[in-house]
Amino acid sequence: MVYLLVYSVASRCRKPSVPVEGKDYRRFAVLIAAYREDAVIMETVRACLAQNYPGDKYDVVVISDHMQSETNAALSALPVKLLQVDFEKSTNTKSLKAALRYLEKDAYDLALIIDADNIISSSYLSEVNNAFSVPGVQVVQTHRIAKNLNTDMAYLDAVSEEINNSIFRLGHANLGMSAALIGSGMAFEYPLFYDAMIKGVRFHYLPDTFVKDEKIQKVRNFYHQRRRWLSAQYYSLGEFVHHLLPAIRARKWDFCDKLYQQASFSRVLLLGFTFIISLAYSLCASSLAYKWWRIFFLLLLALVLAVPRHFWKWRLLKAFCLVSYSFLLMSFNLFRLREANKKFIHTRHGVG
Repeated sequence: MVYLLVYSVASRCRKPSVPVEGKDYRRFAVLIAAYREDAVIMETVRACLAQNYPGDKYDVVVISDHMQSETNAALSALPVKLLQVDFEKSTNTKSLKAALRYLEKDAYDLALIIDADNIISSSYLSEVNNAFSVPGVQVVQTHRIAKNLNTDMAYLDAVSEEINNSIFRLGHANLGMSAALIGSGMAFEYPLFYDAMIKGVRFHYLPDTFVKDEKIQKVRNFYHQRRRWLSAQYYSLGEFVHHLLPAIRARKWDFCDKLYQQASFSRVLLLGFTFIISLAYSLCASSLAYKWWRIFFLLLLALVLAVPRHFWKWRLLKAFCLVSYSFLLMSFNLFRLREANKKFIHTRHGVG
């Protein structure tokens, strides 16, 4: 609770940014892993191609996995590098590794990871290039925002992402810590693409450089997506937890911070469990009830402070009614994480 509140407050203390214009045009590899993304991939690729950035300074690389032949044919007609793969057990990591084996090792300066449903503005590559002109910047995470707000679930999903942006990215950046990476809209110096965390590289955040991401529209898709995310979160925790003590000895606080994030409950689960415990102590007339209610309201304050002002509409109250249902779905997911590790859980995209 204290952790969330500190970074939530820090996110409200926005530091003025000094624009830096890059003198050199770095060469980008724009990597798009697309697993059965026939409904959205063309719009994403066209947005990537419509950049006000020299065309010879970036390549759009689409890793097509289990997409239709018609989609692949349409992509082949565009000025992109198309790599077709067919994994028995598909993951984004496998697709990105396949792309790196396919591309020339020294051909690029930066690797940019874009989801197959993401939309970027025409100035996006220029803004990211400018960020890397600042000394010491080796990894950046751009600001992922909602592409659609057409359902109450999409609205709640958008608010949830902005809370995470405020606490784990902007708040951290304002306090001189690494911003948390989110899986898309992130760029790396090309040689650091695989081992950024191990080398202790600081992750920078660009709050004014936006990438539009499709939000979950249906409850069923929310359930499947969160199960995949929880599974990946705790799998990652298991992979890196043995590095904790060496990291503490080496004072790699960014690594410790990210490991703490991996070990933590999601905000919905934390809020739900705290409310249930507070209510249970109240019904038992326990003297601990007051302390738990105080924790609950401080946690609620941390989340409220992290919500951007433009989301404070009557529609937010309507979307908030879905929080209890989301908590139940997330709770069920805790018992199905092992199953999620055995197969790739795909989230269907396509705004409709």
